[in-house]
Amino acid sequence: MVKKKMILVAKKHNTWIDIVMSFGCNKRTAEDITQEMYIKIQLKLEKGLDIMYNDEINYYYIFKTLRTLFLDLKRKGKNISMISLDNVHLINNDVNYTESYDKVKSELSKMYWYDRKVFEIINSGESIAEFSRKSYIQYYSLYNTYNKVKDKLKKLL
Repeated sequence: MVKKKMILVAKKHNTWIDIVMSFGCNKRTAEDITQEMYIKIQLKLEKGLDIMYNDEINYYYIFKTLRTLFLDLKRKGKNISMISLDNVHLINNDVNYTESYDKVKSELSKMYWYDRKVFEIINSGESIAEFSRKSYIQYYSLYNTYNKVKDKLKKLL
């Protein structure tokens, strides 16, 4: 069912790009925002969100998602840098992803169970605020634990 809904959303790909471009973005940025929207919608569908309205996609929900992603991008605008595709050949792509993944899994297994569990739950897509409300654990405790684990794992890589 999720796959069918995502196919319906993807059929309107050019419409989504036109909507984002109407916000004032260039085509490349509009495509990036649209791809981010697909990821967000996929995660929401897997959690049970119904984006259908009378057997069609709820355009308003998609519009609001695109608009929110655009505003987030604008808010972070000064921190964003574009890499020209001409320079891609300069990037060393000799990363052994399997080895890196094994390092991360190994490090996670060595961590205290609470730290590992908090990281896994938040990393799976649960928002910190929502997790805090469900578990009655203070928001900042979860936030600090998640960031501590994330920083440890980043240092590994």
